[in-house]
Amino acid sequence: MTSVTVALPPHLRTLAGVSGNVAVEVPAEPCIADVLDALEASYPVLRGTIRDHGTLQRRAFMRFFACEEDLSHEPPDTPVPAPVVAGRDVFRVVGAIAGG
Repeated sequence: MTSVTVALPPHLRTLAGVSGNVAVEVPAEPCIADVLDALEASYPVLRGTIRDHGTLQRRAFMRFFACEEDLSHEPPDTPVPAPVVAGRDVFRVVGAIAGG
C-alpha cells in the first residue's frame, strides 16, 4: 500500500469536514478507481458526489487531473501517474462550471 494525496474542491472539503488536501491509502500501483474507492471509503459522505452510486461513473461536472493532465475521460482502470504515487504531485478532483 502507498499513500496518494487528493485535492478536493472547496464544497467537497466542507462536506467531508477537512480543511486541505487529504491522503488516502491505495495499492502500490493504483488506478483512478483505486483512488476514488479509497477516498469514498475514508470519507463515506462523499459517496455519490463524485461518482454515481450505482454505475460508479464520474458525475458530469466532476473532473480529475494529475500532472497537468486531464484524466476525466480516461477509463477507471487507468494507472495514476507515477509522480502522484511518488508524492511529487496530487490527484485533483475539480468541480467543473457550466453556464451561459
